[in-house]
Amino acid sequence: MTDPETETPIGVALIGAGMIARTHVVALSGAASARLEAVVSRRPERAEPLAQHYDGAPPRFTADLDAVAADPAIGMAIVATPPSVRAEVIGTLARAGKHILLEKPVGRTLAEAEQVVETCDAAGVTLGVLFQHRVRAPAVAAARRAAAGGLGRLGLVEIAVPLWRDQSYYDELGRGTYARDGGGVMITNAIHSIDLALSLTGPVTRVQAMTATTPLHRMEAEDFAMAGLHFANGAVGAFIASTAMFPHRTESITLHFEAASLRLDKDSLEISWRDGRREVEATGPPDGAHASEARKAGWHRAVIEDFITAIRHGRPPLVTGRQALSAHRLIEAIETASREGRPVDLPG
Repeated sequence: MTDPETETPIGVALIGAGMIARTHVVALSGAASARLEAVVSRRPERAEPLAQHYDGAPPRFTADLDAVAADPAIGMAIVATPPSVRAEVIGTLARAGKHILLEKPVGRTLAEAEQVVETCDAAGVTLGVLFQHRVRAPAVAAARRAAAGGLGRLGLVEIAVPLWRDQSYYDELGRGTYARDGGGVMITNAIHSIDLALSLTGPVTRVQAMTATTPLHRMEAEDFAMAGLHFANGAVGAFIASTAMFPHRTESITLHFEAASLRLDKDSLEISWRDGRREVEATGPPDGAHASEARKAGWHRAVIEDFITAIRHGRPPLVTGRQALSAHRLIEAIETASREGRPVDLPG
């Protein structure tokens, strides 16, 4: 097998210079397999300070997506634009043969997400989705434990996303709207936990739900969602997510098996055995502001490097665009169940 450190780094274009762009630039600085060639922004001059966070030769900053798509030095693009402009951007890149690593969500709606997947399939380019929660140490440990057996049958699932966002978060133009983001807390914030949970539990087959906008925020879409879930494997579960829960707490997923319960968040995996034993795995470091930024960039780097390896060796990336549709289907089912006041069945 080829040593990745001896291969020529792949040229990368970062499309979008918003809140998450700095994390991507820091992540790419530490990725030996990648070289940041360009940053595309509607206002390139405002994006130029990102260069100070990149250790290599400064990338060029431009608003010309077509020129970047036509550049043979660029082999892949990281798309981190608002969801409202995703489909057009991805179409341009895919037609030019650029592989695409996409920040969540894939689209504002399930139909739009499905179209993005079809666009990339038709163009023959690899589409990956940046669900970095899957590479966190507790998540990796939980997946290993669940796959190893010995836990018995899964009976109950708890998915909790208890977040706080000040009104200023939603005062940004378009945030929390259906036109720009496709929705509120579920598609913007909770989709990471939804994806991770489904990767551990398998699919949901029936949903009963309620969504709402609390008096604590002025916004179009929901800042609160809860649902009862029935899984294909016979388990049941509860999902709750909100950006109106103060103080802000970390997301968690708890899986109750016959022999033990696994509780994971971003810092640790706790295993409580029915015989009284308790184990703690993958305990994270103290999460100061500096440490948090470095860890976040590290998670992004792991997904980027996996994506590049997938391109080079012709295998699927960690999360393909088609796999990411499972989270979109569940979100749409929760929205429909709440709006219509009835249970909604999903394909198994």
